[in-house]
Amino acid sequence: MHMGWPSTYVPVLVEGNYTFQITSEEGSWLTVMPLIGAIIGAFLTGLIVNMFGRKTLIVFSSLPFIASWLLVAFAKSSALMFVGRFLAGTADGLSFTIIPMYLGEIAEPKIRGLLGSIFPVTIILGLLLINILGAFLPLDTAAHISVVVPVLLLIIFPWMPESPYFYLMKGNMAEARKSLQTFRGVENVSVELERVSNELEKLKQTEGSVFQLFTVKSNRKGMIITLGLRGLQQLSGTTTIIYYANTIFNESKGFISPSFSTIIYFTVQLFFAVIASFTVDFSGRRPLLIISTVGTALSLFVNGVYFYLKKCTNVDTTEADFIPIAALLCFVVLFSIGLQTIPILILGEIFSTDVKGFALSLVDIYASVVGTIVAKYFHWTNEAYGMHVPFLTFASCCIIGLFFIIFYVPETKGKTLEDIQMELREKSKVRYARRTEETRLY
Repeated sequence: MHMGWPSTYVPVLVEGNYTFQITSEEGSWLTVMPLIGAIIGAFLTGLIVNMFGRKTLIVFSSLPFIASWLLVAFAKSSALMFVGRFLAGTADGLSFTIIPMYLGEIAEPKIRGLLGSIFPVTIILGLLLINILGAFLPLDTAAHISVVVPVLLLIIFPWMPESPYFYLMKGNMAEARKSLQTFRGVENVSVELERVSNELEKLKQTEGSVFQLFTVKSNRKGMIITLGLRGLQQLSGTTTIIYYANTIFNESKGFISPSFSTIIYFTVQLFFAVIASFTVDFSGRRPLLIISTVGTALSLFVNGVYFYLKKCTNVDTTEADFIPIAALLCFVVLFSIGLQTIPILILGEIFSTDVKGFALSLVDIYASVVGTIVAKYFHWTNEAYGMHVPFLTFASCCIIGLFFIIFYVPETKGKTLEDIQMELREKSKVRYARRTEETRLY
């Protein structure tokens, strides 16, 4: 909901239809401020996640979310809103680091795709809710309503069990057993507990550190995979479209209102993200990613061509003013079935437990930096040249990302976290042996 409210309310603030007014440039920085805060939140989470645990930090994240909504609600100037947005970003950085980790560790392989992809689905639900509120209510009222969500988190989540992986890392076998029994719904969890415990014992022989993300081949490959997927996710322009949905749909005004178009957009995105969540465990990650990336590139290209014809030529596009919403609805359908959910899902699958906190922290910092650059790029190029420039750029990035997925991203469907690690290590050894043999023959 914090990610989504600038789409509706920043134009209102810029136009002076609120208790105070901001400039277009201030609106641009207000929009991306959570991405800057997320860098701090992700960095701190990476340092402390193995000290305090997954559950504790998820509960703690509710506090800055509550504070940020209250600051937005009572703000009499842009300064308090900037602080509120930064706090929301800090909590966001914590969430994007800790929640994929928690979900990956508590889920059985057969439902891990569903459970992991529900995380981005709820993000879309929040975007839809805040845009519905934004269509009818002023910002301060919407903020007062929205604060209910983190308050519910603060009240309800303390009753959830901690991750059994965290208990085993701390040597607490009894609590790990209780946690696993709760999540599996059965009393006999000895086989799984022993498997996880043995894997963690192997990892304890090499103290996990941020340097192992780059010195250990399996971790290094995991970093390349997750950085590539999260980078592609941001370079497709999805975060920018979330922030500037009203501005983009304003280009087709007369056909349908920007507010209603935005609500339709997020409703469709939510629907297809839910469908993707239920299909990812039997269709696999790679096929959905490939289909999603191809469709996303085509949709962005069509939108870019439309805006180019409208801005830079004498072609009459009046009869085609439906194209921005039609192309973006195609974009959101195809984006939702793969690029929306799978990069975040894979975050919780691809890393060993000893380095997972550092890895997810670095990946979220990277995604926040890329997202900030992409959002500012959209703002500057749109104002300087026209909306066709960022859309054609996003389409080109998706085409490059397609080759990355085809040649580098593995399939993780139905595999335990330990199996995935073993496969990454074995592939590294196989490639090393192959290079050694080729060198010998040469």
